Amino acid sequence: MKLVLGSGSPRRREILEAIGIAHEVMVAQVDESPEPGEAPPRYLERIAQAKFDAVAAKLDNDSYILVADTSVIIDSDILGKPASDDEAIAMLKRLAGRSHEVSTRFVLGRGVEALHAETVRTEVHFRALEAAEITAYVRTGEGRDKAGSYAIQGRAAAFVDWIRGSYSGVVGLPAAEVCLAWQRLMRDAAN
Repeated sequence: MKLVLGSGSPRRREILEAIGIAHEVMVAQVDESPEPGEAPPRYLERIAQAKFDAVAAKLDNDSYILVADTSVIIDSDILGKPASDDEAIAMLKRLAGRSHEVSTRFVLGRGVEALHAETVRTEVHFRALEAAEITAYVRTGEGRDKAGSYAIQGRAAAFVDWIRGSYSGVVGLPAAEVCLAWQRLMRDAAN
């Protein structure tokens, strides 16, 4: 059975291809702005469900849908995609020499019914960073469309001392958890 990935992220497409899940792409258009005072877990739940609903509204009831949203969280603050190079520099300075959480929530379902929703949390620790390193990285543009202003699968890999959890979840889609949820959904559909 074919899956519709409700994301324009090439990284999410690559992860699905790597684990052998055939899919088509339909970008979910939603406002990803946090609400005032919104806690990170609630934010992720709301945005992932909004993406699911947006894609489901465009498809028939037989379509399988997968959406995801990733947040970088430090000190209970959500670090989204940077609006400017200055904001990217400030984010990376804040992450330098510390641990932060990367949470990816995914929703998998059929038609308008979300059948599985899960948040996968990974702890990421950055080594201490020099100001010149941060500036040089920001100038590459690699982190411009990434939560927290960095791509762990790119040049920012050199910033990471260690991670505890799902590497692919930090990239944007937790492969093991998605694979297991998809297999369960396919088994249930066959019965």
